[in-house]
Amino acid sequence: MKSGIHPDYRYVVFQDTSSGDTFLTRSTIETTETTTWTDGQEFPLAKVEISAFTHPFFTGQMKIVDTAGRVERFERRYGRRRKASAPAPAEATPADDATPADDAGS
Repeated sequence: MKSGIHPDYRYVVFQDTSSGDTFLTRSTIETTETTTWTDGQEFPLAKVEISAFTHPFFTGQMKIVDTAGRVERFERRYGRRRKASAPAPAEATPADDATPADDAGS
């Protein structure tokens, strides 16, 4: 491999901001913060909003994740979903059935 073209692959601590859980893994992510791991070593810290600790697939609990007010903006724009029965279709009137050719002969 060429030297100097690959990102630094190192140990990084990821912290779930929703639950506060942390885990140590290897990554190439660039971070500005550092933290001390349980063994006393200092590692770069990357904060994430969702991880396996809080993701609905792994927890089995469904929750709406609102990032930067997207859910509120959607609800303001389109309103909340309502479960309502569909309205009955309007019946056709004789005027609706008339064609321009029928009116031309009159």
